[in-house]
Amino acid sequence: MEQVVEEKGKWESKFPAFPYKPYSIQIDFMNSLYHSLNKGGVSMLESPTGTGKTLSIICSALQWVVDRRQQQKSEKEGDSGKNRDDECGSDDEPDWMKGFVVNKDDQGQEKKNKTKKYGVGFGKPDKRGNQESCRDLFSQRMEGEDLVTKKEGENLQKKNDAVELSDEEFLLEDYESDEEGSGGKSKRKAGGGSLSLSSDGEEEEDHSDEEEEEKLKVYFCSRTHSQLSQFIKELRKTEFANEMHVVCLGSRKNFCINKEVSKLGNSTRINERCLELQKNNKKEVSKIKNLGAGGRIRRTKACSGCPMLRKPKLQRQFRGEISQQGALDIEDLVNLGRNMGTCPYYGSRSMVPAADLVILPYQSLLSKSSRESLGLNLKNNIVIIDEAHNLADSLISMYDSKISLSQLENVHSHIGRYFERFRNLLGPGNRRYIQTLMVLTQAFLQSLLEGTSVDLPQTSGANGVFYGSMAINDFLFSLNIDNINLVKLVQYIKESNIIHKVSSYGDKMASLQKCSAHHDTREFSEEESTLSGFRALSDMLQSLTNNNGDGRIIVSRSQSTCSGQKGGYIKYVMLTGEKIFSEIVDQAHAVLLAGGTLQPIEETRERLFPWLPPNQLHFFTCSHIVPPESILPVAVSRGPSGQSFDFSYSSRSLSIMIQELGLLLCNLVTVVPEGIVVFFSSFDYEGQVYDAWKASGIMERIMKKKRLFREPRKGADVESVLKEYKETINTLSIGDSKENPASQSGAILLAVVGGKISEGINLSDGMGRCIVMVGLPYPSPSDIELIERVKHIEGLGTSNPMKPPKFSVTEEAYNGDAKAGFDILRSCRRRGKEYYENLCMKAVNQSIGRAIRHVNDYAAILLVDARYSSDPSNRSLSHPTNKLPQWIKNRLVSSTDSYGEVHRRLHQFFRFNKKRGSQ
Repeated sequence: MEQVVEEKGKWESKFPAFPYKPYSIQIDFMNSLYHSLNKGGVSMLESPTGTGKTLSIICSALQWVVDRRQQQKSEKEGDSGKNRDDECGSDDEPDWMKGFVVNKDDQGQEKKNKTKKYGVGFGKPDKRGNQESCRDLFSQRMEGEDLVTKKEGENLQKKNDAVELSDEEFLLEDYESDEEGSGGKSKRKAGGGSLSLSSDGEEEEDHSDEEEEEKLKVYFCSRTHSQLSQFIKELRKTEFANEMHVVCLGSRKNFCINKEVSKLGNSTRINERCLELQKNNKKEVSKIKNLGAGGRIRRTKACSGCPMLRKPKLQRQFRGEISQQGALDIEDLVNLGRNMGTCPYYGSRSMVPAADLVILPYQSLLSKSSRESLGLNLKNNIVIIDEAHNLADSLISMYDSKISLSQLENVHSHIGRYFERFRNLLGPGNRRYIQTLMVLTQAFLQSLLEGTSVDLPQTSGANGVFYGSMAINDFLFSLNIDNINLVKLVQYIKESNIIHKVSSYGDKMASLQKCSAHHDTREFSEEESTLSGFRALSDMLQSLTNNNGDGRIIVSRSQSTCSGQKGGYIKYVMLTGEKIFSEIVDQAHAVLLAGGTLQPIEETRERLFPWLPPNQLHFFTCSHIVPPESILPVAVSRGPSGQSFDFSYSSRSLSIMIQELGLLLCNLVTVVPEGIVVFFSSFDYEGQVYDAWKASGIMERIMKKKRLFREPRKGADVESVLKEYKETINTLSIGDSKENPASQSGAILLAVVGGKISEGINLSDGMGRCIVMVGLPYPSPSDIELIERVKHIEGLGTSNPMKPPKFSVTEEAYNGDAKAGFDILRSCRRRGKEYYENLCMKAVNQSIGRAIRHVNDYAAILLVDARYSSDPSNRSLSHPTNKLPQWIKNRLVSSTDSYGEVHRRLHQFFRFNKKRGSQ
């Protein structure tokens, strides 16, 4: 690692974009990150929350890009004596700016030439000369759009663009499958000049300029959109915000400004409706009249497609505004798109090729299909993954797939009706694959229906639910479908457009059966959506093509509900992230994992990049910027009445335990100023405690001193609750409000570990003067997916990876049973048990890290459970407090004689910091 430069002036010359004098740990962090980029490969950088980590990432990573471009320019000048980029800008421009300032006329002419060669589109041609705009299954262009013959054009004209279409619209093109080769293909009618469209339904210029694609980029991703907005906020403090091309990507749900689409609510339905509108637009564009001798005129209905994408000129203006205004977050882009009347989602996507810095959520970068859909090129670029404390689980969860019983019944019914209608018109290839799909869906249905002869391992769980878990091959053999070529079937689904054909035909038939024309046929639940069902089926089939040991199949059968409907689902749970992550590492120049609590790092290394020896992994960590007297972490083992705290799975619901916790809070509200945040293990347990306190009168005692708030289950409602919580603290803490009782001072917030408040929310200053962690929030051992991951991780690094470790209970026995789940955890020797413990302590560290957000902040942290308390000299490596961040562990009061000692320490702590703050 490079030597840390602390003298003033030296850090300014190395990281001149840093807006003010950095702390020494920030200089250390920036030097370490810069060194990591020089080295390349995988690095992990840990810096406690509240230490200016984001700003350090920005100033170091982007400065490395500037320096690297300058170095490349110098090398080219040394080789050729003249750098081509010199022609693109004046001498007073920054060197790295000259790399992408080009002559617009020349650029336009070059793109016109590409248009002539490839056809108008968003992507490059594939081997067959066809363009791919998006490879995602539901955003891909409708391949093989027919050019309308002269006679068909006349018929269309006679119909005067009538909305009703014949069933011929839903007929699939002939599909030829090369049984001996690698795949199949749809037949395409001869006759050149087929119209190519971008994924947003417009005629687009080709933005995949090779020079732009080769330009060094930084991809920064984080878990939530709010965290991305915070990154933009920090970026604006630096000169890079206006000097580099920055684009922020997000989901359709966050970007959509079409009120008719955004009102649908959930992401799935918004995605489907958006793509459906584009598909409709493409249909209308493809209605072309042949007017002899190859002359073709495009005729487009004014009402087709999304109204936010009808004017390509506005999209170009939108891109121009982004370039001029500098770094914009999602809210800024949405407001800009709304004011201009054009789609910000596709407008921002089109900026990626020219960008220097791309800011995007986890899913967009870590999912291969999303990367391909967005056209992200990681080759030789930099990838920075923030909030990487649970990266392995976040990564593999993106590759899970699930299909419910109702979805299977819907899809099976639609395929059957479609096949019955068109079987005599379909070619042999289509007939064979559609029949195969019917066989598969029928087999999946049999596995979920009670009373079938399908041999699936299963046991009874809670609430009448029956679970089964098995490997892929066992699942296929049990259903007698192991002889089906799933790879070719998945390829057929992607290439043949069968999903949209069958779904559209089903929607038409459903609309004809509806008597009331005023009902919108799209008003169905997410599970009832035909398109959602087909997507779930396609994802499941894709999952079944994985290696046998990569994941597990979980079959859940449930008894009939009160409405008479049967539940159940089939789910594929991905267990290994090594191959997924290696695709990113192999392409990128450097991959940096950053976060406030990355330790223990060995688990992450074993799960994501086991090929990298521990001594070759670059890991950096630093202490906190706050002085020791600004934090008071205490292990609270006993309550005010002397009752020992035990919030383990078997004891936490005891009335005496809930009562003692209430008495603790009654005392805390008298000594802690401003805001107290109490974290519970789950929403259910928080609700149980709240109801008990309300019935016993404890809640009334608490509210005499502080106003009480509760974290809502809906993430969308959290912001308003936090706003009112903060306003209450600011108002009541002053003490001179006429509207509030003089006895009240501040507020108390009941929150949940794993909820939105525990992840990425800033509880600085008065919002988090005291953080109370109730118990150890271990995940439920009755979670079948969790236990599958535990078993898989326990087997990592074994001498014979094909032979899994033996457990004291059969793998079927634990399904849905907490006691049996505990038995399996006790059977784990090391890795599986460590993983389970790490899940708990990472959640604890994330929650208590919401407080202490800047150098002048201060807070008390109370770890309420006897299991936190111990003699430091007798602690084992697996003791919970050994997994706390170093800056907290070093200051932890690990044992107290009674609650009286805790209360005394709190009183002294807040009195000291109040006095210090007033000086």
